[in-house]
Amino acid sequence: MTLTTPRVRTGRITFFVALAVFAQESTWNLYDSQVPPLLREHVSSAALIGALMGMDNLLGIFIQPWMGNRSDGTRTSWGRRIPYLVVGMPIAGVLFVLIPHAAASLPLLVLTMFGYALVANSFKPIAESLVPDFVAPERRSRANAAVKIASSITVIVAALISLFLIDDFPKLSFAIPAVLMLASVAVLAWRVRDSESPAYRAALEEDRAGHTENSPRVRMRDVLLDILRDTDRSRLLVVLAVLAFGSAWFASRSLITNYGMEALGMSRGDAGGLTLPSGLAFIAAAYPVALLAERFGRLRVILAGMAVFAAAMVLGTVVRTPAGTVVAMCVAAAGASAFMVNMAVVLWNLAPSARVLGTYTGLYTVGWAGGGFLGPALVGGMVDVTGWPLLLLDLALVTAVAVLLVARVAVLQRRRADGRAL
Repeated sequence: MTLTTPRVRTGRITFFVALAVFAQESTWNLYDSQVPPLLREHVSSAALIGALMGMDNLLGIFIQPWMGNRSDGTRTSWGRRIPYLVVGMPIAGVLFVLIPHAAASLPLLVLTMFGYALVANSFKPIAESLVPDFVAPERRSRANAAVKIASSITVIVAALISLFLIDDFPKLSFAIPAVLMLASVAVLAWRVRDSESPAYRAALEEDRAGHTENSPRVRMRDVLLDILRDTDRSRLLVVLAVLAFGSAWFASRSLITNYGMEALGMSRGDAGGLTLPSGLAFIAAAYPVALLAERFGRLRVILAGMAVFAAAMVLGTVVRTPAGTVVAMCVAAAGASAFMVNMAVVLWNLAPSARVLGTYTGLYTVGWAGGGFLGPALVGGMVDVTGWPLLLLDLALVTAVAVLLVARVAVLQRRRADGRAL
């Protein structure tokens, strides 16, 4: 699949997609930080609060690939993505604003949370799929880097809202990200028609060539069977690698506070701040690793980044101090950016057709969200055996599995000569 996109269009669409993702993630990050206290007013069990907060990830595993697949088969004068965003983002914004107003009743709060998670998960892969729709394969890494940077900045935005507004204006605080979401979808509706994208035009040509105008959507079942039956195995290995590295990444974020308390003797507050500088390291590294990937190859840069992540975990195990851990987490985040910026691009570029790019975005999300579910439990079980002082080494071992999977993909792709930009 070869798509060509003028440079000016690449920059413009990257900005609009980054804007949409920034608005979406602003609501998600405030949701993650401020909804648990609302639940705490009704529920004393930390496990139940965690289960309710994990509801959005569970929904995402099922909804996102399905909605990505639905959008792939949509044909309108606005294209196949924008109609879903124009409808979904305002509804999600309204539901998000209602969350603190529903906090007086636990059933109403949970119902509102479910509604927001259902709608917001529905359009998340659709916005991200605009990148491969508009951007040529060889330039997708830098476009995706801009999107990841925008997503990372929302952590800072949510922290600032929590710090300066949530105590005095608990309900108004939820309105700020919602307004950002409404403003971004208005800009998208005004300025973007993905019916003009190279991928959409290619999909229409495939529809006409295959005489599929009455049923342009490739069924999700057929996409999965194609991946599973492919003797090359590259696409399946990529999804498994996303699951493996996602497990290491999410475990490193969710267990690090306990690590600081148990292995480093830090207070809860101090231990909770161990990962803060690493967020800045991720933002600083995201665009450079995209440029390196486009020059030296995405799989090589991904392998190098994961190696850096694993080495940083070993370093943190050897230098077991708060300062050493902060340095290790910063180096690890910089290495992780190579994977998080480029791996979705690898999967997009392995897609056999422009008609399934949204579905492949959803499959990436399944692997990543699956890692968010399995990783903390898996690594937590390893800690039960090895002890908290070896947590970072356990993370390095899980990362090694992802390295082996990507290395196998690299070997398989070296045997090919089809020009894919990997």
